[in-house]
Amino acid sequence: MLIERIALISVHTSPLAPMGGTKTGGMNVYIRELSRELGKQGYQIDIFTRRSHELEPEIDASIGENVRVIALTAGPTAPLSPADHYDYLSDFTAEMMAFATLHSICYDVVYSHYWLSGWVAVKLKEAWGIRFVHMYHTLGHMKKRIKINAHYQPDRRILTEMRILEWADRIIAATPAEQAQLRWLYRASRRQITVIPPGVDTGHFRYPMSSNEARESLGIKPDGNMLLFVGRIEPLKAVDTILEALHVLRDRAPELLQKLHFMIVGGDPQSKRDREMARLQDMSVKLGIDSLVSFVGAKEQSELPRYYAAATAVIIPSDYESFGMVALEAMSSGRPVIASQVGGLQFLVRDQETGYHIPAREPISLADCIIQLLTDPSKTTMMGLSAARAAKAYAWSEIVERLLRVFEEVAGEKLRKI
Repeated sequence: MLIERIALISVHTSPLAPMGGTKTGGMNVYIRELSRELGKQGYQIDIFTRRSHELEPEIDASIGENVRVIALTAGPTAPLSPADHYDYLSDFTAEMMAFATLHSICYDVVYSHYWLSGWVAVKLKEAWGIRFVHMYHTLGHMKKRIKINAHYQPDRRILTEMRILEWADRIIAATPAEQAQLRWLYRASRRQITVIPPGVDTGHFRYPMSSNEARESLGIKPDGNMLLFVGRIEPLKAVDTILEALHVLRDRAPELLQKLHFMIVGGDPQSKRDREMARLQDMSVKLGIDSLVSFVGAKEQSELPRYYAAATAVIIPSDYESFGMVALEAMSSGRPVIASQVGGLQFLVRDQETGYHIPAREPISLADCIIQLLTDPSKTTMMGLSAARAAKAYAWSEIVERLLRVFEEVAGEKLRKI
């Protein structure tokens, strides 16, 4: 076995961070669950992240056996936006190298996440000659193309993403769509990219679960229907499209609204600084559907199965999703997914089989899909069953096996010369 000790880098966000924050989402879940599975299989895993709170311990072993989260001091001990981390990447790299030296640790491979961590991995390869595998999660070029947060995608991000391609021994793409984007926008070599999707804990998000009990616990009538959104509250997620679709339903099928509830899991409904949250709350009132909508705030992974179990369907109308972890969790819970036909969602969700594809930003198309699900319970049940079956192929044990083959290949290759 060539691989025993693996370093994961997640500079700007910790896998221990509470879910539903501005920059906590699928990537945090991916790193945490992947590391837990690797640790269970006997691999030694160190996850390096930047300390953002004075009370954070330097080493936290709460994720699971053989897994440590190591918080390094680089810049102020306070939360920073992703872009603000850039100025402290050199400090982070130096601290990571110092930690390894102090504890006499040699890693067999580095697995970096997001462009900031890729910058660090490049420097480690320069200094240590260590192989590294990288996963982008999102691409600066793609965010610019859809004009969402375009002014937050500085040239240095895209230039760094290009440099990572030059130095990385392998790139992990979550879907064939991401592979195509890397080849088209970044001129990446097909040989350098391996497509391996994220996984899901099929024991935690399981099917069947009691819908009636779950709905009762959430204050939803057993004979009602619940639509669910789970994710960060930001314009990119297009939650406003769901609100507009409900407004369409009010005109086209008002009888369906009598037993319908829409629940939004994510963000902080009480925050006065969250402009997108305030905009959505105000929008629901202006559209006359606020009595149907609940903003329940962010929930930890341990709580999410109850929400999925209570849902008739889960809606993911995003403008851009590199993969769609929420869609996979919903499918594993036996719930059909209505998803915009973008990025990884178009591969994960099978149209007319495990859910529906809709064009992004088209509330009328979304309303049509909602009507079909609410008026045909047998079809909804069959779609949920198909979704649960499809999700089994994404069990973490299967995903880890595929990743380990890549790590072993990379560790056995001669060091690439740049």
